[in-house]
Amino acid sequence: MNRRKFLHKSICASAGVLTLPMYSGAYSFDYHKDLIIGHNSHQYKVDMNWGKLDANKVPVQDCHEIIQDSKGRIILLTNHVKNNIIIYDKSGKLIETWGTTYPGGHGLTLSTENGEDFLFITDYERHQVIKTTIDGKEVMTIEYPADTGKYKNKEEFKPTETTILENGDFYVADGYGNQFILHYNYKGELLNIFGGRGIENDQFLNAHGICLDARNQESPVLLVTAREQNQLKRFSLDGTYLSSIEVPGALICRPVIHKDEIYFAVLKSRGATQNNSGFLLIMNDKNEVISCPGATKPLYKNNSLAELYQTIKLFQHPHDVCIDEDDNMYVAQWNSGQTYPIKLIRV
Repeated sequence: MNRRKFLHKSICASAGVLTLPMYSGAYSFDYHKDLIIGHNSHQYKVDMNWGKLDANKVPVQDCHEIIQDSKGRIILLTNHVKNNIIIYDKSGKLIETWGTTYPGGHGLTLSTENGEDFLFITDYERHQVIKTTIDGKEVMTIEYPADTGKYKNKEEFKPTETTILENGDFYVADGYGNQFILHYNYKGELLNIFGGRGIENDQFLNAHGICLDARNQESPVLLVTAREQNQLKRFSLDGTYLSSIEVPGALICRPVIHKDEIYFAVLKSRGATQNNSGFLLIMNDKNEVISCPGATKPLYKNNSLAELYQTIKLFQHPHDVCIDEDDNMYVAQWNSGQTYPIKLIRV
């Protein structure tokens, strides 16, 4: 019996709290008991206490994104300017903090160059993309693309996410601004711009997140979340629209690829009466939804996914996920009462 199966069996036997049945309405539970969430091969035990800190010393506001660096440390971005960056070890112990100048800190992406880690931070209040060393030294700043003619002023540029190619090129999603995708080389020189606000296939309503999908190394593509449209859109690296994947009812944040799967935080359920109705979503290598921790079990009928919605009152506006080498997941939340990340232990 492998470790994952053993842990799952042990939890079920000792706690008596199994994967909860799906209800038509949301379900509240006791945080102090073991809880298993998720579906099929991707189920998780909930750890509500991971990463909790003294809020008087290390406060958070909106915990927008969370990543793991090459040393295995977990890095959280919050827009609290006492400490925009919070660095944990995997056990949830605080290592260090830095950053006091990112009031709109939103996107956080790791870039490793010649063995050195860098961070790309998008700040929609500064209207900039900032590249920093892992300890916070700013090494490049991207301003609004005035020369394109797509922006009247810097206030229209509100970037939300980046993704980086192996050659150092990077893409910026202007998800809170004019909805363009901007392609830069490693020097920060603009190479291409595509997308924009609209409802056509190659346009966006809330181009919230972007990532490089290199699972097929011979034909890498860009994945862009059109959050308000409940879609994940696929583009070639030159900006040509390829296809859309529907996720009915799910306002998905950025795609995060781990091994052969794509993980998402879902800000909220489209049809829910309450705002804090988010959950998580996992797609397999065929871009099919296979698990929705905190929500309805994914069901396909005639190749169409049934609408998804929250079933357990666990997450409050989940905004990003990070998956470690043991397949555990860390969940950062926006507008959640200044809560620290939740850890989900794969079982």
